[in-house]
Amino acid sequence: MYQPPFSITTRIIHQIAEISALIERNAIRMEQNDKLLLRKINRIKTIQGSLAIEGNTLSENLITDILDGKTVIAPLREIQEVKNAIKVYDIFHTLNPYDVNDLLKAHKIMMESLIDRAGQFRISGVGVFAGEQAIHVAPPADKVPYLINDLFEWLQNANDHLLIKSCVFHYEFEFIHPFIDGNGRLGRLWQSLILSQLHTIFEHLPVENMVFRNQQQYYDAINTSSQATDCCVFIEFMLEEILATLQQNQNKALFDTVNDTANDTVKLIIDNPKITFDELALCLKKSRRTISRIMKKLQEEGKITRKGSDKNGFWEVIQ
Repeated sequence: MYQPPFSITTRIIHQIAEISALIERNAIRMEQNDKLLLRKINRIKTIQGSLAIEGNTLSENLITDILDGKTVIAPLREIQEVKNAIKVYDIFHTLNPYDVNDLLKAHKIMMESLIDRAGQFRISGVGVFAGEQAIHVAPPADKVPYLINDLFEWLQNANDHLLIKSCVFHYEFEFIHPFIDGNGRLGRLWQSLILSQLHTIFEHLPVENMVFRNQQQYYDAINTSSQATDCCVFIEFMLEEILATLQQNQNKALFDTVNDTANDTVKLIIDNPKITFDELALCLKKSRRTISRIMKKLQEEGKITRKGSDKNGFWEVIQ
Protein backbone atom coordinates (compact mmCIF):
# COMPACT_ATOMS: atom_id res chain seq x y z
CA MET A 1 0.00 0.00 0.00
CA TYR A 2 1.23 3.48 -0.86
CA GLN A 3 2.46 5.48 2.15
CA PRO A 4 2.48 9.29 1.76
CA PRO A 5 5.66 10.85 3.18
CA PHE A 6 4.88 12.69 6.42
CA SER A 7 6.22 12.84 9.96
CA ILE A 8 4.40 13.52 13.25
CA THR A 9 5.76 16.22 15.56
CA THR A 10 5.03 17.03 19.19
CA ARG A 11 3.18 20.11 17.97
CA ILE A 12 0.84 17.96 15.86
CA ILE A 13 0.08 15.72 18.84
CA HIS A 14 -0.77 18.75 20.98
CA GLN A 15 -2.92 20.26 18.20
CA ILE A 16 -4.94 17.04 17.90
CA ALA A 17 -5.51 16.99 21.67
CA GLU A 18 -6.71 20.62 21.68
CA ILE A 19 -8.97 20.12 18.66
CA SER A 20 -10.52 16.99 20.17
CA ALA A 21 -11.33 18.87 23.38
CA LEU A 22 -13.02 21.70 21.49
CA ILE A 23 -15.10 19.60 19.10
CA GLU A 24 -17.75 18.57 21.64
CA ARG A 25 -18.08 22.09 23.08
CA ASN A 26 -18.76 23.51 19.63
CA ALA A 27 -21.15 20.67 18.81
CA ILE A 28 -23.21 21.43 21.93
CA ARG A 29 -23.43 25.08 20.90
CA MET A 30 -24.72 24.17 17.45
CA GLU A 31 -27.36 21.92 18.99
CA GLN A 32 -28.51 24.65 21.39
CA ASN A 33 -28.77 27.41 18.79
CA ASP A 34 -30.90 27.82 15.69
CA LYS A 35 -29.17 25.05 13.76
CA LEU A 36 -30.66 25.80 10.36
CA LEU A 37 -29.75 29.50 10.50
CA LEU A 38 -26.26 28.81 11.88
CA ARG A 39 -25.57 26.20 9.22
CA LYS A 40 -26.75 28.49 6.43
CA ILE A 41 -24.46 31.27 7.66
CA ASN A 42 -21.46 28.94 7.89
CA ARG A 43 -22.23 27.42 4.48
CA ILE A 44 -22.13 30.90 2.92
CA LYS A 45 -18.82 31.65 4.66
CA THR A 46 -17.41 28.34 3.43
CA ILE A 47 -18.39 28.98 -0.19
CA GLN A 48 -17.17 32.57 -0.13
CA GLY A 49 -13.83 31.65 1.45
CA SER A 50 -13.04 28.71 -0.81
CA LEU A 51 -13.95 30.52 -4.03
CA ALA A 52 -12.21 33.75 -3.00
CA ILE A 53 -8.93 31.84 -2.81
CA GLU A 54 -9.44 31.08 -6.50
CA GLY A 55 -10.09 34.74 -7.33
CA ASN A 56 -13.89 34.95 -7.04
CA THR A 57 -14.82 38.46 -5.84
CA LEU A 58 -18.45 37.93 -4.78
CA SER A 59 -19.22 38.93 -1.18
CA GLU A 60 -21.14 36.91 1.41
CA ASN A 61 -24.16 39.18 0.81
CA LEU A 62 -24.17 38.47 -2.94
CA ILE A 63 -23.72 34.74 -2.32
CA THR A 64 -26.69 34.91 0.06
CA ASP A 65 -28.75 36.58 -2.68
CA ILE A 66 -27.81 33.84 -5.17
CA LEU A 67 -28.68 31.19 -2.57
CA ASP A 68 -32.06 32.88 -2.08
CA GLY A 69 -32.71 32.93 -5.84
CA LYS A 70 -32.36 36.70 -6.26
CA THR A 71 -30.97 38.38 -9.37
CA VAL A 72 -27.33 39.38 -8.95
CA ILE A 73 -25.33 41.67 -11.25
CA ALA A 74 -21.80 40.24 -11.39
CA PRO A 75 -19.44 38.44 -13.80
CA LEU A 76 -21.27 35.38 -15.17
CA ARG A 77 -18.37 33.02 -14.43
CA GLU A 78 -18.29 34.08 -10.78
CA ILE A 79 -22.06 33.60 -10.46
CA GLN A 80 -21.72 30.15 -12.05
CA GLU A 81 -18.93 29.25 -9.62
CA VAL A 82 -21.17 30.14 -6.68
CA LYS A 83 -24.18 28.25 -8.07
CA ASN A 84 -22.01 25.17 -8.63
CA ALA A 85 -20.55 25.36 -5.12
CA ILE A 86 -24.04 25.65 -3.62
CA LYS A 87 -25.08 22.48 -5.48
CA VAL A 88 -22.03 20.59 -4.24
CA TYR A 89 -22.47 21.61 -0.61
CA ASP A 90 -26.18 20.72 -0.86
CA ILE A 91 -25.17 17.08 -1.49
CA PHE A 92 -22.21 17.19 0.91
CA HIS A 93 -23.72 14.66 3.35
CA THR A 94 -24.34 12.15 0.53
CA LEU A 95 -20.73 12.07 -0.70
CA ASN A 96 -18.48 9.19 0.33
CA PRO A 97 -14.97 10.51 1.07
CA TYR A 98 -13.49 7.08 0.29
CA ASP A 99 -15.06 6.77 -3.17
CA VAL A 100 -13.17 8.06 -6.23
CA ASN A 101 -16.42 8.10 -8.22
CA ASP A 102 -17.91 10.55 -5.72
CA LEU A 103 -14.83 12.74 -6.13
CA LEU A 104 -15.43 12.83 -9.89
CA LYS A 105 -19.12 13.50 -9.30
CA ALA A 106 -18.34 16.44 -7.01
CA HIS A 107 -15.85 17.87 -9.52
CA LYS A 108 -18.38 17.57 -12.35
CA ILE A 109 -20.90 19.64 -10.36
CA MET A 110 -18.28 22.09 -9.05
CA MET A 111 -16.90 22.85 -12.52
CA GLU A 112 -20.07 22.55 -14.61
CA SER A 113 -20.09 25.09 -17.50
CA LEU A 114 -16.65 26.31 -16.40
CA ILE A 115 -14.32 23.81 -18.09
CA ASP A 116 -14.69 21.20 -20.84
CA ARG A 117 -13.64 18.13 -18.84
CA ALA A 118 -15.68 18.62 -15.68
CA GLY A 119 -15.72 15.35 -13.71
CA GLN A 120 -12.80 13.86 -15.66
CA PHE A 121 -9.11 13.60 -14.86
CA ARG A 122 -6.81 15.79 -16.91
CA ILE A 123 -5.18 14.46 -20.07
CA SER A 124 -2.40 17.03 -20.26
CA GLY A 125 0.37 18.38 -18.06
CA VAL A 126 -0.32 21.16 -15.55
CA GLY A 127 1.70 23.30 -13.19
CA VAL A 128 1.26 25.98 -10.57
CA PHE A 129 2.86 29.27 -11.54
CA ALA A 130 3.74 32.53 -9.81
CA GLY A 131 4.00 34.87 -12.77
CA GLU A 132 6.28 33.04 -15.20
CA GLN A 133 7.96 30.93 -12.52
CA ALA A 134 6.78 27.34 -12.11
CA ILE A 135 6.22 26.66 -8.39
CA HIS A 136 5.01 23.11 -8.91
CA VAL A 137 4.88 20.83 -11.93
CA ALA A 138 2.31 18.08 -11.40
CA PRO A 139 2.94 14.42 -12.25
CA PRO A 140 2.27 13.33 -15.87
CA ALA A 141 -1.41 13.00 -16.80
CA ASP A 142 -1.17 9.25 -17.53
CA LYS A 143 -0.11 8.68 -13.89
CA VAL A 144 -3.06 10.53 -12.35
CA PRO A 145 -5.62 7.65 -12.16
CA TYR A 146 -3.06 5.38 -10.48
CA LEU A 147 -1.87 8.03 -8.05
CA ILE A 148 -5.43 8.93 -7.05
CA ASN A 149 -6.38 5.27 -6.57
CA ASP A 150 -3.29 4.74 -4.40
CA LEU A 151 -4.19 7.82 -2.34
CA PHE A 152 -7.77 6.64 -1.80
CA GLU A 153 -6.56 3.17 -0.84
CA TRP A 154 -4.29 4.72 1.79
CA LEU A 155 -7.11 6.98 3.03
CA GLN A 156 -9.42 4.01 3.48
CA ASN A 157 -6.94 1.62 5.12
CA ALA A 158 -4.38 3.68 7.06
CA ASN A 159 -4.68 3.70 10.85
CA ASP A 160 -3.65 7.33 11.32
CA HIS A 161 -5.94 9.81 13.10
CA LEU A 162 -8.57 11.27 10.79
CA LEU A 163 -7.32 14.79 11.50
CA ILE A 164 -3.93 13.78 10.11
CA LYS A 165 -5.39 11.79 7.23
CA SER A 166 -7.54 14.74 6.14
CA CYS A 167 -4.49 17.04 5.98
CA VAL A 168 -2.28 14.49 4.23
CA PHE A 169 -5.00 13.78 1.66
CA HIS A 170 -5.42 17.50 1.02
CA TYR A 171 -1.70 17.98 0.44
CA GLU A 172 -1.29 14.87 -1.74
CA PHE A 173 -4.35 15.82 -3.77
CA GLU A 174 -2.91 19.26 -4.52
CA PHE A 175 0.46 17.67 -5.36
CA ILE A 176 -1.15 15.28 -7.88
CA HIS A 177 -3.35 18.08 -9.27
CA PRO A 178 -5.67 15.53 -10.93
CA PHE A 179 -7.90 18.01 -12.78
CA ILE A 180 -7.20 20.72 -15.32
CA ASP A 181 -8.91 23.21 -12.96
CA GLY A 182 -10.78 23.21 -9.65
CA ASN A 183 -8.15 21.29 -7.67
CA GLY A 184 -7.90 23.83 -4.85
CA ARG A 185 -11.61 24.15 -4.12
CA LEU A 186 -12.16 20.39 -4.41
CA GLY A 187 -9.17 19.58 -2.19
CA ARG A 188 -10.54 21.83 0.56
CA LEU A 189 -14.03 20.38 0.13
CA TRP A 190 -12.67 16.84 0.41
CA GLN A 191 -10.75 17.62 3.58
CA SER A 192 -13.96 18.90 5.16
CA LEU A 193 -15.71 15.74 3.96
CA ILE A 194 -13.06 13.53 5.56
CA LEU A 195 -13.26 15.57 8.77
CA SER A 196 -17.04 15.07 8.83
CA GLN A 197 -16.33 11.38 9.39
CA LEU A 198 -14.69 12.41 12.66
CA HIS A 199 -17.62 14.61 13.69
CA THR A 200 -20.61 16.08 11.86
CA ILE A 201 -19.70 19.55 13.12
CA PHE A 202 -17.17 19.75 10.27
CA GLU A 203 -20.05 19.83 7.78
CA HIS A 204 -20.79 23.34 8.98
CA LEU A 205 -17.52 24.90 10.17
CA PRO A 206 -16.08 27.38 7.65
CA VAL A 207 -12.52 25.99 7.66
CA GLU A 208 -12.13 27.18 4.05
CA ASN A 209 -12.82 30.74 5.18
CA MET A 210 -9.98 30.52 7.68
CA VAL A 211 -7.63 29.31 4.95
CA PHE A 212 -8.67 32.29 2.83
CA ARG A 213 -7.63 34.68 5.59
CA ASN A 214 -4.21 33.05 5.64
CA GLN A 215 -3.92 32.36 1.93
CA GLN A 216 -0.20 33.06 1.55
CA GLN A 217 0.68 30.84 4.52
CA TYR A 218 -1.45 28.11 2.92
CA TYR A 219 0.58 28.19 -0.28
CA ASP A 220 3.84 28.55 1.65
CA ALA A 221 3.00 25.42 3.67
CA ILE A 222 2.34 23.47 0.47
CA ASN A 223 5.58 24.65 -1.12
CA THR A 224 7.68 24.02 1.98
CA SER A 225 6.26 20.51 2.30
CA SER A 226 7.00 19.79 -1.36
CA GLN A 227 10.60 20.94 -1.00
CA ALA A 228 11.06 18.79 2.11
CA THR A 229 9.28 15.76 0.59
CA ASP A 230 7.36 15.65 3.88
CA CYS A 231 3.98 17.32 4.39
CA CYS A 232 4.49 17.79 8.14
CA VAL A 233 4.49 21.60 7.74
CA PHE A 234 1.20 21.48 5.85
CA ILE A 235 -0.35 19.22 8.52
CA GLU A 236 0.68 21.67 11.23
CA PHE A 237 -0.70 24.61 9.26
CA MET A 238 -4.09 23.01 8.56
CA LEU A 239 -4.49 21.73 12.12
CA GLU A 240 -3.75 25.25 13.37
CA GLU A 241 -6.47 26.62 11.07
CA ILE A 242 -8.96 24.02 12.29
CA LEU A 243 -8.04 24.81 15.89
CA ALA A 244 -8.41 28.55 15.27
CA THR A 245 -11.85 28.00 13.70
CA LEU A 246 -13.04 25.96 16.68
CA GLN A 247 -11.65 28.51 19.14
CA GLN A 248 -13.31 31.35 17.25
CA ASN A 249 -16.66 29.57 17.39
CA GLN A 250 -16.17 28.78 21.07
CA ASN A 251 -15.34 32.41 21.90
CA LYS A 252 -18.39 33.58 19.96
CA ALA A 253 -20.50 31.10 21.91
CA LEU A 254 -19.25 32.60 25.19
CA PHE A 255 -19.92 36.11 23.88
CA ASP A 256 -23.44 35.13 22.77
CA THR A 257 -24.11 33.56 26.17
CA VAL A 258 -23.10 36.75 27.98
CA ASN A 259 -25.22 38.86 25.62
CA ASP A 260 -28.24 36.60 26.08
CA THR A 261 -27.88 36.75 29.87
CA ALA A 262 -27.50 40.54 29.76
CA ASN A 263 -30.67 40.88 27.66
CA ASP A 264 -32.58 38.61 30.03
CA THR A 265 -31.28 40.65 32.97
CA VAL A 266 -32.63 43.88 31.45
CA LYS A 267 -36.04 42.23 30.88
CA LEU A 268 -36.21 41.14 34.53
CA ILE A 269 -35.27 44.64 35.70
CA ILE A 270 -38.07 46.13 33.56
CA ASP A 271 -40.54 43.72 35.16
CA ASN A 272 -39.21 44.34 38.69
CA PRO A 273 -37.00 47.45 39.14
CA LYS A 274 -36.34 46.48 42.79
CA ILE A 275 -35.03 43.02 41.93
CA THR A 276 -31.90 42.01 43.88
CA PHE A 277 -28.70 40.35 42.69
CA ASP A 278 -29.69 37.15 44.49
CA GLU A 279 -33.11 37.14 42.81
CA LEU A 280 -31.50 37.72 39.41
CA ALA A 281 -29.07 34.86 40.02
CA LEU A 282 -31.95 32.57 40.96
CA CYS A 283 -34.09 33.52 37.96
CA LEU A 284 -31.25 33.25 35.45
CA LYS A 285 -29.60 30.21 37.08
CA LYS A 286 -26.26 32.01 37.24
CA SER A 287 -23.83 32.64 40.07
CA ARG A 288 -24.06 35.89 42.03
CA ARG A 289 -20.57 36.74 40.77
CA THR A 290 -21.71 36.39 37.15
CA ILE A 291 -24.74 38.60 37.80
CA SER A 292 -22.55 41.20 39.51
CA ARG A 293 -20.22 41.28 36.50
CA ILE A 294 -23.11 41.62 34.03
CA MET A 295 -24.78 44.39 36.07
CA LYS A 296 -21.50 46.31 36.22
CA LYS A 297 -21.11 45.96 32.46
CA LEU A 298 -24.68 47.15 31.84
CA GLN A 299 -24.02 50.21 34.00
CA GLU A 300 -20.74 51.00 32.24
CA GLU A 301 -22.52 50.77 28.89
CA GLY A 302 -25.17 53.20 30.10
CA LYS A 303 -28.01 50.69 29.76
CA ILE A 304 -29.10 50.73 33.41
CA THR A 305 -28.60 53.03 36.39
CA ARG A 306 -29.22 52.78 40.11
CA LYS A 307 -31.68 55.21 41.73
CA GLY A 308 -31.61 55.68 45.50
CA SER A 309 -29.80 53.65 48.15
CA ASP A 310 -28.69 50.04 47.88
CA LYS A 311 -31.39 49.07 50.41
CA ASN A 312 -34.40 51.13 49.34
CA GLY A 313 -33.50 52.16 45.80
CA PHE A 314 -34.35 50.62 42.43
CA TRP A 315 -32.89 49.97 38.98
CA GLU A 316 -33.85 52.05 35.98
CA VAL A 317 -33.43 50.88 32.38
CA ILE A 318 -32.21 53.72 30.15
CA GLN A 319 -34.12 53.57 26.87
